[in-house]
Amino acid sequence: MTSVGAIFSPYPYPPEALPDAAIAAERAGVAELWLWEDCFRESAFAAASAALAVTSGLRVGIGIAPMPLRNVAVTAMEIATIARMFPDRFLPGVGHGVQSWMAQVGARVASPLTLMREQVTALRSLLAGETVTADGRYVALDAVRLDWPPAAVPHVFAAAEGPKTLRLAGEVADGAVLDSRHTIGEVVHAVGELRAGRADAGRAGEPDIVAYAAAAFGDDGVDRLVADWDGEVPDDVTQHVLAGTVEEVATGVQRHADAGVQHVVLLPPRSEPDLAGYFERVGEVARLVR
Repeated sequence: MTSVGAIFSPYPYPPEALPDAAIAAERAGVAELWLWEDCFRESAFAAASAALAVTSGLRVGIGIAPMPLRNVAVTAMEIATIARMFPDRFLPGVGHGVQSWMAQVGARVASPLTLMREQVTALRSLLAGETVTADGRYVALDAVRLDWPPAAVPHVFAAAEGPKTLRLAGEVADGAVLDSRHTIGEVVHAVGELRAGRADAGRAGEPDIVAYAAAAFGDDGVDRLVADWDGEVPDDVTQHVLAGTVEEVATGVQRHADAGVQHVVLLPPRSEPDLAGYFERVGEVARLVR
């Protein structure tokens, strides 16, 4: 069954708005609330901890935290700590980050793919309680082992866009986070690349896939989503967003589910005047999706 979630964006919402938003999402029947870490707005792990602490069943995802900002051992400690305090409710994701921001803080790497391969591999091993020694281009560990690995090891998601990154995410991560504004055809292609990468690595089972989808409710939904668009708006913009009634948005979510996405996460427009009301409609969508 596909989970239907929503996003609490660090733009335009400040950190202090998150606890009330998390409570509202849980009350509305939203299965998952996803966050991300944009420079220089809000810390992903602190925010996730706060949202989990004020709710009882809501799952909270990070999609994503930039890998270059932290040593992988620190990332593993952050994830393990949260996963132990809130078992089976934390969905951590990592990515190579926005390159201009990484350069701004002196953390940009020459090969993001190498970074992902080394960091995600080491991260999953550390979370599994293994002792890890690595001498890579970006990851150097000498017999590192977590004292408190999580009893229930969470899936580690990797952000993926291009074909090489999608294949690599399928190979080394448990799943992937796909950004919003993709057509269903693009989502189907991405799912195929992730599955191929997993198969090439000899791994059984399906990748655990998260797809963000920009969504707005109401007759003016498309217009409000277009107002948020960075760059040239495509002629087929209605194929890149979900808009309209609850039933119409649910139909779009179902298409994502049918494409092989396990977590469809709705991104509200920046102009959304009532976040709690938005979550209520997301909860209604969830009840219509298989």
